[in-house]
Amino acid sequence: MKPIDPRLIRRIGPARRYILVTAGLGFLTALLILAQALLIARLLAPVLSPTDLAEDGLHWWGRLMPEGTRTLATGLSLLALVVLSRTAVAWLQERLAHRAGVRVISQLREMVVDHVASRGPRWDSGGRTAQVATLVTRGLDDLLPYFVRYLPQLALALTVTPVMLVVLLGLDWLSAVIAAATLPLVPMFMILVGLVTQERSARHLEAMQRLGARTLDLIEGLPTLKALGRERGPATRVRELGEAQRRATMGSLRVAFLSGMVLELLTTLAVAIIAVTMGFRLIAGGIGIETALAVLVLAPEVYLPLRNVGMHFHASADGLAAADAAFALLDEDADAPARASLGVAPDPRGKVLDVAGLAVATPDGSRRAPADLSFTAAPGRITALRGPNGEGKSTALLALTGLLTPSAGTVAVGGTPVVTDAAAVDEASWLAHVAWVPQRPDLGPAGRTLSLGQRQRTALARAFDSDRALVLLDEPTSHLDRASRADVIARMRALADAGATVVVATHEAEVLDAADAVVEVTAARTGPAA
Repeated sequence: MKPIDPRLIRRIGPARRYILVTAGLGFLTALLILAQALLIARLLAPVLSPTDLAEDGLHWWGRLMPEGTRTLATGLSLLALVVLSRTAVAWLQERLAHRAGVRVISQLREMVVDHVASRGPRWDSGGRTAQVATLVTRGLDDLLPYFVRYLPQLALALTVTPVMLVVLLGLDWLSAVIAAATLPLVPMFMILVGLVTQERSARHLEAMQRLGARTLDLIEGLPTLKALGRERGPATRVRELGEAQRRATMGSLRVAFLSGMVLELLTTLAVAIIAVTMGFRLIAGGIGIETALAVLVLAPEVYLPLRNVGMHFHASADGLAAADAAFALLDEDADAPARASLGVAPDPRGKVLDVAGLAVATPDGSRRAPADLSFTAAPGRITALRGPNGEGKSTALLALTGLLTPSAGTVAVGGTPVVTDAAAVDEASWLAHVAWVPQRPDLGPAGRTLSLGQRQRTALARAFDSDRALVLLDEPTSHLDRASRADVIARMRALADAGATVVVATHEAEVLDAADAVVEVTAARTGPAA
């Protein structure tokens, strides 16, 4: 995992602005820390010194904090002002971090949803919908600690740490050398812990996606399971998935606490080396009390930002893993050429729908389903597509809607092409003339309380009453009883008699008997599975 994902900066506008603001606030924080350390040294040196201070122990840096601040009234007033300023900057940083994090997550979530929606319904049926749902909800929410905790500390590490090293060099070169020599140990241990964190974060996200996918599948199929008396059957599997999620979460938390403990111990030992060295030199009279106080106050600030970077980076690793999965999803088919536009769709009312050589490759490239499908659907007639499961009947209907790009072939209305393998008419203008009912219609939140048969009847009623010239029905009677099937067939016939073009994919003998034309849909193998 990289310290900063360049894709966040390149693609997400709020992330770029926030990083610039964070860098500015980090530099301001560095100045305030320096002022606070110098003030504390000025105030405590006269109290702890056994004799009167004869010289300025802050050397060149004494110009930033004059010797007059040794007086209690002046020094405490300035110190209170600096502390309040640091508090205000920290509050502003926290506020901006939350706002930026929420905006970035919202924009990234919207990009993922739009990308998945643009892939069409066939991609949704590939079994990844539940994983995407988990990713854009709980997965991306884990990215908030990355903005609220990690990025501010990274800005401090890039500003406070170099400034403190320069100040230490001006105060006491030996302490600066010790700090510079021990400082690389912090990122070294960060990398070692990070190698473990990356693997655990990936497992955590995978376990969460498995649990989400299984839960969504169970919710969708619960009416069927209940009707068969098997609603309690998957309980054991759900418990196993939940236990896997618990173990993955606890593993991520253990690594986060481990990284904090390791970095805390390392920085404590490094500061202790400086403090012990400073103590011996004070006894020997090799350094002044004011200089020693300033060095001891500034030394922890050299290590603190880097230590916090490591700790918060490992704590936000789950969010980074989710962001990486989101960008991987967005990059799918990023190089695929966009379909050319054929302009506004013609009105298919009263015109013949002509399908010539239609073929659609399966995702693995091993088959074409359908393969070389050609037929003519005339207004006032019911055209039925027949074939075994997996031969491409539903896919052919998707191609007719324009929601799926065919691998070959042409769909034309009255001799005017509307869908080809390289171009298509304006989607909105074409769908305005088309009514399409899939096998499992989605009626939104209102349909969640309905059975599959009820949703089917509701969607069919909407299609029959839509007054669209082209009506595409995918297995319209598969979930209905005998009386409902007869009613649907009668309404299909009435719709065709009114002048509509009806194309239906079906296995049902009653629908095939009512059709005016039956077209056989077949698939063909093109090569080995990818």
